[in-house]
Amino acid sequence: MKITLLPVLAISALTLAGCTATNQYSGNVYSGNQAQTAQNVQVGTITALRRVQIQGDSAASGILGTGGGAIIGGLLGNQVGGGSGRTIATAAGALGGAVAGNQIEKGVNRTDAWEMEIRKDTGQTVVIVQKADQAFQVGQRVRLIGSGSRQSVAPY
Repeated sequence: MKITLLPVLAISALTLAGCTATNQYSGNVYSGNQAQTAQNVQVGTITALRRVQIQGDSAASGILGTGGGAIIGGLLGNQVGGGSGRTIATAAGALGGAVAGNQIEKGVNRTDAWEMEIRKDTGQTVVIVQKADQAFQVGQRVRLIGSGSRQSVAPY
């Protein structure tokens, strides 16, 4: 039972690790320190638009995926053969699991996004990347909301 339960727990941990704050890239979600704070608003027109992905920063820098994968791979490898063959299979399983777990975590931490080139009414052109959680199109008028270099895009 313990051998069966451990891989399930490790996979659950990997899945939860990928859920870390993908809303931070949304133009529809504000952080607590942005609430009740005056934000600058500029208006512009989208001149170019393309789909991209944002690679999220894992809080554990891939350690959770690598470690979880190594544990699962080692457990599975340990089920093969006996003696020195089992030791080699365990090591190979742990190594393969670590690589696979790291790649899975990277894939889970990706967010579909828009790369929007916007010509502000002032004449300046900027590019903003933001989570693709709403529809935009070339020629659409938009508001750029924020302060400093951190801005989000919202329909006008």
